[in-house]
Amino acid sequence: MKAIRTIHRTLLLGACVLLAGGAGAADKKELPPRPSVADILKTSKPTDWRALDPDNTLYMEMPWGRVVIEMSPVFAPNHVRNIKALARSGYYDGLAIVRVQDNWVVQWADPKDETPDARPVKGAQKTLKAEFTVPMANDKHFTRLSDVDGYAPQVGHSDGFPVGRDPKTGETWLAHCYGMVAVARDNDADSGGGTALYAVLGPARHLDRNLTVVGRVISGMPQLAALPRGPMPMGFYDKPGMNVPITSVKVAADVPLAERSKFEVMRTESAVYQAVLDAQRNRGGSFTKYSAGYLDLCAAPIPVREQP
Repeated sequence: MKAIRTIHRTLLLGACVLLAGGAGAADKKELPPRPSVADILKTSKPTDWRALDPDNTLYMEMPWGRVVIEMSPVFAPNHVRNIKALARSGYYDGLAIVRVQDNWVVQWADPKDETPDARPVKGAQKTLKAEFTVPMANDKHFTRLSDVDGYAPQVGHSDGFPVGRDPKTGETWLAHCYGMVAVARDNDADSGGGTALYAVLGPARHLDRNLTVVGRVISGMPQLAALPRGPMPMGFYDKPGMNVPITSVKVAADVPLAERSKFEVMRTESAVYQAVLDAQRNRGGSFTKYSAGYLDLCAAPIPVREQP
């Protein structure tokens, strides 16, 4: 029995030494150097970028500056057309941000909506038939991500927008990632039209195919995300003085050329963008100790740059 106990002690001591040595080796292990996103962006060419289409870009002027929103008529043609009509009629001018819900949305609308003093809709429609999805044939620029996704059979990017799609149904849609802009509605699927819009403050993919997504914020999202959270249920402000005023909303094409913002978006079908995705998927360098080898759709960066 004494001999057996001695053997057990020897084996246990050896195992502890091996475990200690293994932990030390893991602590010192570094992944091989890999280029960062910043490194890859430096290699991009002018043809890897595209300018925003001024006819499908909105400038929302706020007290602190301009919020630039790029809209996608490919995925929500009727709503984009209606939102431009609302902007050109001056509907949004003087309205306000009325709701900021933590890690959820920031929403702008008429604070007096559904009251006798509600702002009338002129030259546009109050409600439209929902455009939660569109036929895949509409989208000519889809580039698929190789990573699996829990919310769609396939995901990827289309001309700078995060996209989900289902080949079995032949449908595609814009995803609820950070900064995406969508149309608020009531319980009725067709109760929205663009008079109330929201930007996503945190990934909300379970809303995909439940609301009409029309575009994304290109510039100004940090200022929207930093607004005070509303104390009422769903983040609504409870006092008129909390509402953040909107000076105006204009279609960029209607703004003099000298006053336009000059943003460019990386072409998501380009080879350099695929390198950007791979750099995010397989992170290296001295800081990274574990690389997941995976990239979530809403974590995929879509580079934007402003030209002087």
